[in-house]
Amino acid sequence: VESAIDRFSTDVFRMAYARTGNKSDAEDITQEVFFKLYRENRYFESREHCKHWLIRVAINECNKWVRSPWRRHVSLDSSIASMPREPEQKDLVRQVLALPKKYSMPIYLHYFEGYSTQEIAELLGIPKGTVCTNLDRGKRMLRLQLEEVEEHA
Repeated sequence: VESAIDRFSTDVFRMAYARTGNKSDAEDITQEVFFKLYRENRYFESREHCKHWLIRVAINECNKWVRSPWRRHVSLDSSIASMPREPEQKDLVRQVLALPKKYSMPIYLHYFEGYSTQEIAELLGIPKGTVCTNLDRGKRMLRLQLEEVEEHA
């Protein structure tokens, strides 16, 4: 479990942060994901299998968080300010997270975490074609948003 925490805690945290937009909630979700790993004492065939399982559990925990009546509402700007990314990426991350979730999650997982469309389909539990469609539509929406920002600058 310790080696999984060392290897994948940053990945799990970033995925949870991308979904929640809140550092504290992302930390709680990350802790819960690794607690589940500890409780289950699972054997994994490879590092990638372990990472895939952890990200899937993180997505499930994020979905629970979304439905929770205790969910905290924090402004997107304050969340982005504390996001663990390079400064030049924060504006892009802000734009990606402003998209509807069905577009932002595939874009985040593909471009920021490096998952393939097949892996994203498995992680999100949707068909690969839907992932491709959501990536395409999300990129178009993002392109329009970025063009608007440039026009106003």
